[in-house]
Amino acid sequence: MEKLQLKGKHRPFCFSVKGHVKLLRLAVTVTSMTFFIMAQAPEPYIVITGFEVAVVLFFIILYIVRLDRLMKWLFWPLLDIINSMVTTLFMVIISILALIPETTTFTVLGGVFGLVTATCCLADGALIYRKLLFNPSGPYQKKPDHDKSEVL
Repeated sequence: MEKLQLKGKHRPFCFSVKGHVKLLRLAVTVTSMTFFIMAQAPEPYIVITGFEVAVVLFFIILYIVRLDRLMKWLFWPLLDIINSMVTTLFMVIISILALIPETTTFTVLGGVFGLVTATCCLADGALIYRKLLFNPSGPYQKKPDHDKSEVL
């Protein structure tokens, strides 16, 4: 009986693995942006990392407030996976461009933290993808064979 009650109860987002990875991703991206600002790096570095901070913050607030459960007409995990892949691409490009010319120490540190951000984005996308494969929800939920009704 206790298993049925625990199954309906959801773990808060901040205490889940997905929440920890998102918060780590936010912290590392903010660190990268801070180093780029301190180094007075070219504007695209700062703008792209700032945009990524805003988007990750939006997803964290969305999951904390549980808006993804209220707005079921949008498939949030797919958007989250797409965001993770686009962020990975942008952060790898920005980080490599920051690391190629040996400029200031802060620019190099921003590039290194940008590569760590890309790694966190890959982990975040893989976590969401794995959850979709093993625990689908909504209209994509797989039903066991014994639950299907047969029409004779």
